[in-house]
Amino acid sequence: MTAPPAAGDGPVRVLEFVPNFLFGGTERQLIYLARGVDRSRFQLDLACFERKGGLLADADRIGVPIREYPIRRLYGYRTWRRQLALARDLRREGVDIVHAHGFYANGFAVPAGRLARTPVVLASIRDTRENMSSGKKRFENAVCRLADGVVVNAEATRRLLVAEGYDPSRVAVVYNGIDLAAFDRMGRAAGLRQELGLAADAPLVGVLGRLAPHKGVEYFLDAAATLASAHPTVRFLVVGDSLNADQGSSAYRQQLERRAADLGLARRVVFTGFRTDIPAVARELTVSVLTSFVEGLSNVLLESMAAGVPVVATSVSGNPELVQDGETGLLVPPGDAPALAAAVDRILRDPTLGQRLARAGRRQVEERFSLDRLIRETEQLYLCALASARRRPMLRRATA
Repeated sequence: MTAPPAAGDGPVRVLEFVPNFLFGGTERQLIYLARGVDRSRFQLDLACFERKGGLLADADRIGVPIREYPIRRLYGYRTWRRQLALARDLRREGVDIVHAHGFYANGFAVPAGRLARTPVVLASIRDTRENMSSGKKRFENAVCRLADGVVVNAEATRRLLVAEGYDPSRVAVVYNGIDLAAFDRMGRAAGLRQELGLAADAPLVGVLGRLAPHKGVEYFLDAAATLASAHPTVRFLVVGDSLNADQGSSAYRQQLERRAADLGLARRVVFTGFRTDIPAVARELTVSVLTSFVEGLSNVLLESMAAGVPVVATSVSGNPELVQDGETGLLVPPGDAPALAAAVDRILRDPTLGQRLARAGRRQVEERFSLDRLIRETEQLYLCALASARRRPMLRRATA
């Protein structure tokens, strides 16, 4: 499908709103988009509540303007004043599309966009929300009804929203993408094993990414306890920490460390803490594990598959859209430590299986989840939404 031309003579003005620039999947996807969007057709600005996070330097290097609208909560007089300020800015600068990313950004920027009469106002929901309270879900649903459309990154999320009563024509799927060229240039995490005190030839089984209770990392530890005796040379890595663990480790990480000690794994499990080189760390793994109960489309899975590492993931949310069981990885039920241990054991005992899964996973990322595809579908989505904005309050779904 060919995208319709944008209205007007100049580029389409887009404001992308995200809470901050911490190392999250949404933020990284937004940086990819800002770096690769066609500047002859789109003028893209960024806005946030707080200019902080490890990806802020990447945003600054791109040279895209970043505005700050600091708030402490989603309601109250001060928040309302900030929303009025955003609405004035949107109207004064003739922004064509405002796109909010995530619960807090949706709650703040979507009403402001409506107040400013911005031609297209988009929200984003990037997981299936099983861990969201009913009150928050009702609030977000009310906000999303104000938007022209909701962008999701997995068919699983789209199906769930439609089942909850969302208009299918106003929910668009744009899959995450990965910059494979930049990813490949990163190479391996040189010196990682020496840094962590690991043998040069020790097989590594790891879980990567943000630590939070819905990530289910305790089941990874339970599986490690089952695997430890059968695979005495294997070491297990827990890579990451809470996004809010600015000083020291998070409470959830401390809970996991105690669990590992109770399971007799103190010398077998390494908690690396927060790292900025997760793609490079992924290349060191023999098996990459994802134990989440809730996901959208996992960037950790994308990065592991791009690294040519076999993956074992829970069969939840968008994971089956990335991992076809037995073809591009292995799927297990969430919260099932014995099944997880059995899947990892299969790969550790059969290197040929691991290599086959790894090659197929890498090929799938190349074919279906490239950065070019992410950018092309997002641009097309924006142009279609803008073209139809004055005719009907619908959002045509993006197509390849």
